[in-house]
Amino acid sequence: MGKSGKKRILLKIGTNVLTKETDNISRGKIEDIAKQIAHLKDDYEFVIVSSGAIAVAKQFVKLESNGKEISVKQALASIGQPHLMRIYQECFRELGLLTSQCLLSYSDFEKEQSKINIVSTINILVENSYIPIINENDTVATDEIKFGDNDKLSALTAALLHVDLLIIATNTNGIYTKESIHHNNVKTILEAADIQSLKGEAEKSVSLRGTGGMTTKIEAAEIAQNAHIETWILNGLNDHFILDAIQHKSVFTKITVK
Repeated sequence: MGKSGKKRILLKIGTNVLTKETDNISRGKIEDIAKQIAHLKDDYEFVIVSSGAIAVAKQFVKLESNGKEISVKQALASIGQPHLMRIYQECFRELGLLTSQCLLSYSDFEKEQSKINIVSTINILVENSYIPIINENDTVATDEIKFGDNDKLSALTAALLHVDLLIIATNTNGIYTKESIHHNNVKTILEAADIQSLKGEAEKSVSLRGTGGMTTKIEAAEIAQNAHIETWILNGLNDHFILDAIQHKSVFTKITVK
């Protein structure tokens, strides 16, 4: 709960959601997110962890790799990040919402002073009605590129900020049972608290444009659960996906606190 008395949601948006499973960032999807936040702003305050910088850059440039794939991805992130932030800023500003950029590295979570600084900065932004949009500082760190599309970063940030809820927006209706996937008739696990059983259900699939898969999302939920934060894994491809989840109008996975 923030100082305002509003519930604080950390919303993590993966690349597949931001591109609507295409090769281009969807301005319409960012507008959809902005409309929902504008609708909910009296009761909720939002912190966003957004992927998508590399996907944006790929729309503009093709870099020579010379065998240095990770370095190329870091360079693409550097090119794409300002464009990504511009799209957020424009779409949110049309609805009277203010945005700010925060670039974090995993090493920031290992230093006590850095953690204090992150919390202090984000709290000041939120108290002044700015929505922090967080991405990994890909230019200096390769963890997000290697380890799962900002899922872990979102959970660490959620835990650090003591948010009320972590929402991970992906391209499925939550976590499906392994059996239902094998029978091509997917069935969502609606609620669970046992992380190990969820890990057993998760298929080892990595999404096409993202770098994660369901396993990294469950690992993120485990970090959140250890910090006594509930996690919702839901389908961000649907319009008004946050509103529908809050109003119990959609099917998604809720990972509760033990």
